[in-house]
Amino acid sequence: MTHGDGCCTTAEGGAEGDQHRPLILERVEKQTDKSWRTVASRRLKKHCSCTPQKAKSRILGFVPILKWLPHYQLRDWILGDVMSGLIVGILLVPQSIAYSLLASQDPIYGLYTSFFSSIIYAILGTSRHISVGIFGVLCLLVGQVVDRELALAGYLTESSSISRNVSAALLAGHGNDSIEVACDRSCYAITVGVTVTFTAGVYQVLMGIFQVGFVSVYLSGSLLSGFATGASLTILTSQIKYLLGLKLPRPQGWFTLFKTWYSLLSNLGNTNICDLVTSLVCLLILIPTKELNNRFKAKLKAPIPFELFVVIIATASSHFGNFNTDYGSDVAGDIPTGFLPPQLPLWSLIPNVAIDAFSIAIVGFAITVSLSEMFAKKHGYKVDANQEMYAIGFCNILPSFFRCFTTSAALTKTLVKESTGCQTQMSGLVTALVLLLVLLVIAPLFYSLQKCVLAVIIVVNLRGALRKFTEVPSMWRASRVDASIWLITMATSALVNTELGLLVGVLVSAFCVLGRTQQAQVLELGRAATREHYEALSAYHGLQTHPGVAVFRYAAPIYYANQSLFKKHLYKCVGLDPVREKTGRMKFTKKSKQQEKEGEGIPNNNSEKNFAGKEDGEAADSVKLMPNKKTSLRSIVIDCSAVLFLDAAGVGALREVRKDFREFGVKVFLAQCSTSVLDALQRGGYYPETKGPDGEESSRIFFTISDAVHYAKSLSVLNGDYDSGS
Repeated sequence: MTHGDGCCTTAEGGAEGDQHRPLILERVEKQTDKSWRTVASRRLKKHCSCTPQKAKSRILGFVPILKWLPHYQLRDWILGDVMSGLIVGILLVPQSIAYSLLASQDPIYGLYTSFFSSIIYAILGTSRHISVGIFGVLCLLVGQVVDRELALAGYLTESSSISRNVSAALLAGHGNDSIEVACDRSCYAITVGVTVTFTAGVYQVLMGIFQVGFVSVYLSGSLLSGFATGASLTILTSQIKYLLGLKLPRPQGWFTLFKTWYSLLSNLGNTNICDLVTSLVCLLILIPTKELNNRFKAKLKAPIPFELFVVIIATASSHFGNFNTDYGSDVAGDIPTGFLPPQLPLWSLIPNVAIDAFSIAIVGFAITVSLSEMFAKKHGYKVDANQEMYAIGFCNILPSFFRCFTTSAALTKTLVKESTGCQTQMSGLVTALVLLLVLLVIAPLFYSLQKCVLAVIIVVNLRGALRKFTEVPSMWRASRVDASIWLITMATSALVNTELGLLVGVLVSAFCVLGRTQQAQVLELGRAATREHYEALSAYHGLQTHPGVAVFRYAAPIYYANQSLFKKHLYKCVGLDPVREKTGRMKFTKKSKQQEKEGEGIPNNNSEKNFAGKEDGEAADSVKLMPNKKTSLRSIVIDCSAVLFLDAAGVGALREVRKDFREFGVKVFLAQCSTSVLDALQRGGYYPETKGPDGEESSRIFFTISDAVHYAKSLSVLNGDYDSGS
């Protein structure tokens, strides 16, 4: 393979040959590939060797709190961390109780989940700002699995429970054996929840072990936003029954949105007026006050916890008004103090929930990593995606033994945490102390809290996700591809199935990337008047072309999926399709022979030789074969600067293009190939090992388009075809 240095000596007789000096670069020789044994031995030595420094680095990397806690700036950071921890803890109390309803669990388990996740992430997490705890979308996914397994186990409605609430009984001493002895609906629900949570956590830790934290980059922002918005519609629909005071089972399978609305409309006459009035009053209070918090968040040192005020007032009203006994309003019920004894997941359930747990693990990790990277970039530090995988995995595995369900980072609470002065995860420990106080002392006071109030809190917190609908027009103007991904993911998540929406979003994103490579066009380039720079003729005015030399660019990788489209577009842009032309010639030859046989009988050898000579003349003069062909085309230069990679099919396509055009007297040259493309061409046999009639020309490397164009012109000068007047 020769570089472009030969074009200068070849063009010595040309008018421009002495003035143009081609760019000559020398490749760095690659090191010889080492045997797999050497590579394996080196990696084993690297990962299995243990030195004191390496052990210390691994421990500090796996437990980041040991790294930042000794350097904690107490005087500068403690006030902001305590303030943000207190505010987030106060907000988490009503939200933890409310989102337990969404996950089909008792309120106490939501408080457990927020408490344990805050402590574990503070120890293992690398982000200083995100708040890990209950997240609405994950609660929905867990709740769907729990309701499905409850239905399969025979717990069709909440009234089928053996007792009102099993939590107090477990505290009394039934412990883990209660699953086998007497497990009511609530007990079985949390058993399913912790099994799903444990399995999802194992998935996440395994992803961290195998260093697959990079998968988060394949979940685009539009995909995650569309998925969250679609899930928010499902959450909104699922909470309407609580706002109306209806006791309806959650539909299972696909198209749950339509099934839920049909069930709601069919039972509208059974609406509990007390719950409806309470829901409307709470909505009228919370929606305006939330908007006030958002509008004046720059002036407020901390957001006002209106949710907590509403919960306190609603609980007092329900208690003194006897809403549960007199009006049949559904309330939270007994919320015990203290902690329940540890309980193992139900191992026999893991095969039933393994697929659901995988989608939950992916969503939880993607949300956590995207938020942690966003805030790390904003505040100028780095997070480790794989360590985040470990952190969120153990936030699910360890709490699952204490009756907790799946957690991840939550945007709303993270924004509150950041805006109230958070500096480190010390604020997470303060939040855990607030929740511990509630668990040990205050929790039983929420006995009379109506479930419709909890549903109102959930619905009000969906405003941010539902507001995304107003951004669709601007999203469409910015990028139709991203807007399409958002709409398809959102519609599938909301209308068909939540988990399916995530899968469809990933597939649509992948097909959009592939589709962009299919839509790439071959563009003809022209030279700027003042310098050696080439751009598309269709994009800029005043560009000049070279007689006898055409320059083209293909802005996409050439691989098995688009190699045929590349050839098709190139032939169309050149104005000469060699394959079709050869087919036409064969038909013309066959027709001519038939005419000779009919008119003169069998033709003699001289006539065949004359026809062959005529055919050779047509091959040399390819201009006349197609009306769109530019006159006297002798060379084609393909700018490969935008070709990211080639596979075997792509190299084969370039070989075919060169061969097809060579038969019509047109030479093909490649310019500005990257080193990876050059290596692929070398491995694929594009450059001939033996020198043929034009083997030396075919093996040349041109680092600039101008080098290739000047060399092509020099060939025309030697052949006497160059128009010196141009």
